[in-house]
Amino acid sequence: MFDSEAFEETLPSCGCFVKTNLVRVALPLQVQEYLEPFHLSVEKLREVSARLRKDLVRGLGKHSHHKAPVKMLPTFVRATPDGTEKGDFLALDLGGTNFRVLHVRVVEEEQKVLKMDSQICAIPKEMMLGPGVQLFDHIAACLNDFLVSQNLKGQTLPLGFTFSFPCEQKEIDKSILIRWTKGFNCSGVEGEDVVKLLKEAIHRRGDYDIGSVAMVNDTVGTMMSCGYRDQSCEIGMIIGTGTNACYMEEIKNVRRVEGEDGRMCINTEWGGFGDDGCLKDIRTEFDVVVDETSINPGIHNFEKMISGMYLGEIVRLLLVRLTENKLLFEGRTSEALLTPDAFETKFMSEIEERDGGLENTQNILTELGLKWDSVDSRIVRLVCNAVSSRSARLCGAALATLANRIRVNRRLDHLKTTVGVDGTVYKKHPNFSEELRATVRLLAPDCDITFLVSEDGSGKGAAMVTAVAQRLAHQTRLLEESDGEVDDEEEED
Repeated sequence: MFDSEAFEETLPSCGCFVKTNLVRVALPLQVQEYLEPFHLSVEKLREVSARLRKDLVRGLGKHSHHKAPVKMLPTFVRATPDGTEKGDFLALDLGGTNFRVLHVRVVEEEQKVLKMDSQICAIPKEMMLGPGVQLFDHIAACLNDFLVSQNLKGQTLPLGFTFSFPCEQKEIDKSILIRWTKGFNCSGVEGEDVVKLLKEAIHRRGDYDIGSVAMVNDTVGTMMSCGYRDQSCEIGMIIGTGTNACYMEEIKNVRRVEGEDGRMCINTEWGGFGDDGCLKDIRTEFDVVVDETSINPGIHNFEKMISGMYLGEIVRLLLVRLTENKLLFEGRTSEALLTPDAFETKFMSEIEERDGGLENTQNILTELGLKWDSVDSRIVRLVCNAVSSRSARLCGAALATLANRIRVNRRLDHLKTTVGVDGTVYKKHPNFSEELRATVRLLAPDCDITFLVSEDGSGKGAAMVTAVAQRLAHQTRLLEESDGEVDDEEEED
């Protein structure tokens, strides 16, 4: 259970005890000194929220977005589900060494989405590095096999395409690949429209066709999959291996897109928050090491402080430092503890369990080849708690920024909205979700927020984006940079 009183406490500068929601344990002053930078006061969190608020505005600007660390990408999703969507849809989810094809049926009368069936297709390693034409021909072939297996051949179904690589989206059905990541390096794809490449591959086959295509970011899929269940859902958030969020912004504030009326979902790419150095005052020496040893140093600083890919490594570096200073394990490390990424983020969830957490801690330390005593195991729990609590509070501060922005945009005294959430850190960690919600309540007191865990955002969500796109009569195009000479800077409230 999250302790709201402990939230306001800072680690004491003197004395030998520290209170957490886990345990009351005697701590050497030196241990406190290492943990103290991870405790962020409410005032500091308000400062972080204010910095993000400014970055949101910069990212929305037609000219300022180029230099903005928070990119605020238009998604061309102009509405959330209203419950009238229905029909059969295909969904294609490509983001790693496997991709999925799904058949999704949306049933209006039952107000629910039924995932009919899915198929996983492998992408051979050599194909990840070969010509792009070969990759898309392989996708088209697997899509054909799926249509045959589902007895859908001959139908022309609309398709939602979740393509989890950095893209610049020009329209709902036009998305330019900026760069490959995740081990892919197919030639002839970067700088090209991936929807066009997919359609060309299907056309080369000539034995089936697809209907309209909607490109879907995974955060948008999360929001939309929850939006059909709860039509007040206007924020999507992922806190797993990485982190990101999207929300419904007023079109008039999206300076890169034409139009004054209505709303559009914005993919914030908030993982890049702090890449301009604005979070330097809260980054610890351990955050700096994690960043410098990552595959993309200097990029996605916010993500590296709060997401599952990095939390375990932050803990490992802390444990190594405490051990080297003879504050843990009698100063004796192990080969495993000295191995980068050996301390997995999932260990933190097991260690911080209220019931059985201490036993889990001792088992994990034994697996890591460490000689521990009861004080060591309790300190390790406190280290994990310090790192995970900071993650939850920072994430809560960012979410509160989005909720407050929506409320101010709409000139409401009180906002009631729902956040669709996905990601293993949020779903698996025993304290994370509660601490995040408590932070949001403190920083966005005029917002009543319900949290709804997404069910397959990349499948059902992609189908819902496609269904909503079909329902809307018009599309919006991205304004070219040459359109207009002056950047209209939004006035901050």
